[in-house]
Formats: sequence, structure tokens, C-alpha cells
Amino acid sequence: MRKIVTVVGARPQFIKAATLSRQFPKVGVEEIIIHTGQHFDNNMSDVFFEEMEIPRPAYHLEIHNLTHGAMTAECWKELKKFC
Repeated sequence: MRKIVTVVGARPQFIKAATLSRQFPKVGVEEIIIHTGQHFDNNMSDVFFEEMEIPRPAYHLEIHNLTHGAMTAECWKELKKFC
């Protein structure tokens, strides 16, 4: 089975992921979702997983409350662990 990693962290990414996540099982792709943690409260994150039926993340990086540049750098640092 082929695998794909989906990295999400903000509302636009959740919406895009929802569309793709529904298609992956139909074509034999295992999806591994990594949540950066950019949006971390229920109204900005969990609600999308629930209402759009996105599979729960396999990993949660919990990167938030930093400047934009610091969050980007921390994401790259943490994502390198999966390569």
C-alpha cells in the first residue's frame, strides 16, 4: 500500500485535507496526518476534524504561540524527524 503524509495546521489546510482524505482509501493510499498545532483550540482545529470527518492526526507537533517565523522554523525542525 502506498503512503502519503498530510501536514495540517490551519483552517485552509483542514479544508483541503478533508477532500483528499476521503479519496485516499478509494485508491489504496494510507494517509498519515501530522498536525502542526498552529490552530490548537476546539473552535479552530478539532471542529474541522469532527465536522469534515478528517481522520485524527497520527502525530501532533503542538507548535503554537510563537512568531510566524519561529513557528515555520520549528515545523521544519520537527518534520525532519519523519524523513
